[in-house]
Amino acid sequence: MRIIDLYKKKPVISLEIFPPKPGTPLDGVFATIDALSVLRPDFISVTYGAAGGSKAYTVQIADTIKNKYGIEALAHLTCINSSREEVGEVLGQLQKAKVENVLALRGDRPEKESPDAPLLSDFTYAADLIAYIKATGGFCIGAACYPEVHTEAENALTDLLNLRRKVKAGVDFLITQLFLDNNLFYAFREKLALMEVKTPVSAGIMPVINKKQIERITSLCGASIPPKFRRILDKYEDNPEALKEAGIAYATEQIIDLLSSGVDGIHLYTMNRPEVAKKIFSQIAGIRKHLKAEA
Repeated sequence: MRIIDLYKKKPVISLEIFPPKPGTPLDGVFATIDALSVLRPDFISVTYGAAGGSKAYTVQIADTIKNKYGIEALAHLTCINSSREEVGEVLGQLQKAKVENVLALRGDRPEKESPDAPLLSDFTYAADLIAYIKATGGFCIGAACYPEVHTEAENALTDLLNLRRKVKAGVDFLITQLFLDNNLFYAFREKLALMEVKTPVSAGIMPVINKKQIERITSLCGASIPPKFRRILDKYEDNPEALKEAGIAYATEQIIDLLSSGVDGIHLYTMNRPEVAKKIFSQIAGIRKHLKAEA
């Protein structure tokens, strides 16, 4: 099924997992999928891993999600330092596995590479990849968006214009980068409406259970840590169990507020921690059931 069709009965609740590092057995990620499958998310996305390092596993994992568990799979596909032939080969593998959904991304530069180094790629921007996939046909295409502006964008306006360019190139739905302040998402959604971008948007939520991890991730993606959450991090940084509990509660509060405000979807960055996703799903089960009945 094409993911865009799932949004006809919103909200869409989805999960994200990542493959292991190259050379590492897949047993762990398969155990994660098995644990998450009981939650019956609308779809599960599979990343390319840090800097695209584990992209060889993405098709195999997406295949398992789709064909073993009967859950729609969203395969991430990055184009940085890739040729049209390489991307076409991956698309062919996905078609063979009957995976119809792709999240088209430019991707991260290889680690230790200078930001000014030329990209050895047939694609300069995500919009170029999106147009290529659209021309290939047969895929439902998702793309990323940034409520707090992409770190490489000149300013908020150019970032929005770039997003509109991606949508016009053939995007069916959007998933946001993580954010920790819902007001940022609501302001972003208003800007999209003003630009007449009507594409469904899933809000990306990451339950924070480790202070160093979230500080590193937010520094890389440009997301801010609001004072309210900074106090939680500082208060419980030396008590992992308390921080985990507080992080889950904070993410759950975000999700409940978003669902109550008519969000198109929630995309939960699980960090391959099924127990965290299960806790959140248990706390929103009644709300999810009510909203699905209304759809």
